[in-house]
Amino acid sequence: MEFSIKSGNPSKQRSACVVVGVFEPRRLSPAGEALDKASGGHLSTLLRRGDIEGQLGQTLLLHHIPDALAERVLLVGCGKEREVGDKEYQRIVTTAVTRLNETGSMESTSYLTEISVKGRDLHWKVRNTVEVTRGALHRTDQLKSKKDDLRRPLRKLTLMVPRRSDLAIGDAAVREGEAIAEGVMLAKSLGDLPGNICTPTYLAKQAKAQAKKYPPLKVTVLEKPQMEKLGMGALLSVTAGSEEPPKFIILEYKGGKSKDKPVVLVGKGITFDTGGISIKPSATMDEMKYDMCGAASVLGAITACAELQLETNVIGVIPSCENMPSGKATKPGDIVTSMSGQTIEVLNTDAEGRLILCDALTYCERYEPDAVVDVATLTGACIIALGHHASAVMGNHHPLVHELLNAGKTSGDRAWELPLWDEYDEQLKSNFADIPNIGSGRDAGSITAGCFLSRFAKKYHWAHLDIAGTAWTSGKEKGATGRPVPLLTQFLLDRCKARKGGRKTT
Repeated sequence: MEFSIKSGNPSKQRSACVVVGVFEPRRLSPAGEALDKASGGHLSTLLRRGDIEGQLGQTLLLHHIPDALAERVLLVGCGKEREVGDKEYQRIVTTAVTRLNETGSMESTSYLTEISVKGRDLHWKVRNTVEVTRGALHRTDQLKSKKDDLRRPLRKLTLMVPRRSDLAIGDAAVREGEAIAEGVMLAKSLGDLPGNICTPTYLAKQAKAQAKKYPPLKVTVLEKPQMEKLGMGALLSVTAGSEEPPKFIILEYKGGKSKDKPVVLVGKGITFDTGGISIKPSATMDEMKYDMCGAASVLGAITACAELQLETNVIGVIPSCENMPSGKATKPGDIVTSMSGQTIEVLNTDAEGRLILCDALTYCERYEPDAVVDVATLTGACIIALGHHASAVMGNHHPLVHELLNAGKTSGDRAWELPLWDEYDEQLKSNFADIPNIGSGRDAGSITAGCFLSRFAKKYHWAHLDIAGTAWTSGKEKGATGRPVPLLTQFLLDRCKARKGGRKTT
């Protein structure tokens, strides 16, 4: 998919299709009004006749508009003008792109970026249009033997800006949007793959493939003997029941100065989670292929970082394995020793994510990081607390948490802070080990999981993103979302901008 930025009168655009908005009730956007004037009132006549009301999601495809150079004009309903927010704008763009892809218009010129969106500027609208367009065109048929190939799919989209002075803003926004979309598409594609294909070994190969594509990226993969030597007893306890070998994947992106401390992104990479001996119910267990979406999002964010050639140092750490039941599997009540030396009583083998993450967090100490952010589909309790709209964020350093929350607001990939108070830590007590892997009782399950991880992140600034409710969707539209790649990329962008502006980061 190719994107470009342009400025000009809609009636003068030689295009297979020009896209303009219509607001309720039957009112044309500025570009629509310009087309209407050039055509001698042709569009307004159609609106008065009631062909389109302007309701959100409506479309009307027109041919042979008088005195217009475009072959077609697509009118897209935008709802009430003063009520267009992020969600409405994304639906408008998705509707337009889906319709364009059906019309045979292989290239199109869109004036939807002129629509006012509450609290958003031109840069955001252009970037978001690129991201939403790529998402709308994403296919999930990579493993189907027969694919529904479109004869003339949309291949090029020109996004119009009001003035020539806005061209530079538009170009920068397109570049960011394409990079984020590339990372999101990678995360989606990996997340949607079944567990018999996307194994820890497969994830490691994909990381190496990214390193070949982007020269500033270096990949190292630790094998089981190396993990044993490092004392990663918590991680190895999770993989004990599986025939698939675990992988500890390290990606190093060096775009900053050698003296700059890195940001470390840690992604949970459970490529399939049965729950182990504490086995899950069979209903929807197929969705546990998505338990590696934290790992996929780290790969996606570093891909976006490499695409943008950000002047920063980022390290991705991905502990990856399966959680399977067998005669060798870890049992409830077993006690294991983590890389940090802390002993853990495994009361529930389905609380395995924190076991692989705690050793990864200890491993991060060697980088003397500026900040560490772990990303994990960690707890079902997070879905109870926040549903599927926001990821949960918690951490030991408020400025870092605040950075992530702001990145979520800017990108539209939102998060919400949960507390890590000492009172919650009281639920993590064991008679037989330093710490149990679950809190006592069902209360505050997401927070007690965060408290567990905080025990292994005391030597640096750390934040935890629980994406259990946002990493994928269920039902008819089942599929990985690619979240929180936009949030993570925005977080890195913001840090680069703050450094260039002379502002201090956390």
